[in-house]
Amino acid sequence: MRVKGGVVTKRRHKKILKQAKGYRDKRSNVWSLARRAVMIAGKQAFIGRKLKKRDFRSLWISRLNAALKMHGLSYNRFIYALTRKRVGLNRKMLSELAIQEPKVFEEVVKFVKA
Repeated sequence: MRVKGGVVTKRRHKKILKQAKGYRDKRSNVWSLARRAVMIAGKQAFIGRKLKKRDFRSLWISRLNAALKMHGLSYNRFIYALTRKRVGLNRKMLSELAIQEPKVFEEVVKFVKA
């Protein structure tokens, strides 16, 4: 007696079609098109998660550079001085300090300049 895989196939199809909910045209309800669309969307999402980190890092650097210009210092000289002084603040925290706590950021810049 052979085993038919109807139940398993139906479950797998339902899972993919649920993920494709909200897609336009036949991509939301035709199995073969939905499967392809979900695969591509997953790949793009994976790439996007990597790009997000890169984008945020460049944003923090831009913010830091703008804040440091007001103190007469360039970004690369500041980062070099930070590493020399062994300050353990990362770019994200430094940019947040520059925006939220300008006085504290000014103290950090003074410490690094000295």
